[in-house]
Amino acid sequence: MRELRTLYPEIEPFDTGRLKVSPVHELYYEQCGNPEGKPVVFLHGGPGAGLVPDYRRFFDTSGPGAFRVVLFDQRGSGKSTPHASLEDNTTWHLVADIEQLREHLGIERWLVFGGSWGSTLALAYSETHPERVTGLVLRGIFLGRANETLWFYQGFYEDGDEARGARGARGASAIFPDGWEDFVRLVPEDERHDMIGAYYRLLTNEKASVRAEAAHAWSIWESSALKLIPDQKLIDEFSEPETAIALAR
Repeated sequence: MRELRTLYPEIEPFDTGRLKVSPVHELYYEQCGNPEGKPVVFLHGGPGAGLVPDYRRFFDTSGPGAFRVVLFDQRGSGKSTPHASLEDNTTWHLVADIEQLREHLGIERWLVFGGSWGSTLALAYSETHPERVTGLVLRGIFLGRANETLWFYQGFYEDGDEARGARGARGASAIFPDGWEDFVRLVPEDERHDMIGAYYRLLTNEKASVRAEAAHAWSIWESSALKLIPDQKLIDEFSEPETAIALAR
């Protein structure tokens, strides 16, 4: 019987640093593996989820094909500052950050590895700078289309096949009804037609307690519905207060 593969052994970075990418934002980054190995940049999910040590373990950093792994916390995430900031924080700011980090580290071309939101960002970067990409590794692919957002955060999606009368078909709320019930609990019924807008107002409320409660509810919903069988470790990671506020905002 073939032995199941698991993550590579734990590893510590050989280099960490900070990079000022704008008057507002400063990124935390780290490198691990073989400094002379094949360069790869890791793009975490969320957006806002930040790095965890296990992400270093996706890569073979000791064999003959060892990687030079570059990981960083995107704007507003993890150890990057300012934490959970929405200012100048868009997809295209993040794409520019990846390129600025590549130049800062003196890397000519690299493999781009992204999961979930990181797969969206990987595609956006690779389409913008194809000459800098040796290949793509994507997992848990999310394309960031309007229907995907509606499916996950609004509880339905718009099916354009009007002949079938299927407009407004049910989304993730039908798969995880208990989690959805908790997710919508904070939002008044007359605002539930726009859950993202309603949560934006909660997450930018002047009261820290309101922001914290909304961030906790948002992160619990997102992490609970990311896998068909909920992963308690992931739920705990996402609902940690610092991670939750960055993820939700």
